[in-house]
Amino acid sequence: MYQTISLQTDARGVARLTLTRVDKHNAMSAEMIAELTAAAARIAADEAIRVVILTAEGKSFCAGGDLGWMQAQMAADGETRYREARKLAEMLGALNNLPKPVIGAVQGNAFGGGLGLVSVCDVAIGADHVKMGLTETRLGLIPATIGPYVVARMGEARARRVFMSARLFDAAEAVDLGLLARIVPAGDLDAAVEREVVPYLSCAPGAVASAKQLIRDLASTVDEDSIDHTIRALVSRWETDEAAEGIGAFFDKRKANWMS
Repeated sequence: MYQTISLQTDARGVARLTLTRVDKHNAMSAEMIAELTAAAARIAADEAIRVVILTAEGKSFCAGGDLGWMQAQMAADGETRYREARKLAEMLGALNNLPKPVIGAVQGNAFGGGLGLVSVCDVAIGADHVKMGLTETRLGLIPATIGPYVVARMGEARARRVFMSARLFDAAEAVDLGLLARIVPAGDLDAAVEREVVPYLSCAPGAVASAKQLIRDLASTVDEDSIDHTIRALVSRWETDEAAEGIGAFFDKRKANWMS
């Protein structure tokens, strides 16, 4: 049914949503974005699903946006850019708003949009070897559509430490930043995630969904206006000379003209 992800549910109602684009380090292509959106709708509508584990196959959790997809946006007109950016925003929103708890099992590195996926989890557990980074500014872009979820997770002060510099950081700092709840050796990751899952199986599913909605009602700054603002900000960056230079340099395997 899916080409870039898999979705499996066990007898307990625990769904495992897995990124499977291993050869591309699970970078998010247009196809993956569409499939994740469809999977989120399927999960939301399935009353038998009580908990979701979001994870990935291979060495990487998610390398961010597929560079081919971003290159296509550079060549597109403004309307197409806006439409494609909205698809990404709607996918993140669909996962963020799932009426089920989402547990992230971060088995590998996560960059750019991968941190958006981590940030829409209700709790994320990471292997202790992972590296992370918001690497968009290195390409002349900005972490725009993922921004509301990343900032909501980190808070403004912690986000300022890593949001703009494209600096890579290790798993321990990811915990300090609030992206990961805790880290464990890679061999212990499944057991640690299972410990997060089990308590939900003794809770009333409707009450869990209502409690999650209440959190969003009380605390969320992620609304339609902020989402539209981030989409337009990303589209604007795609139209800059810096974005053309950064993405061009990546594909040419050279340093961008601002790198020392």
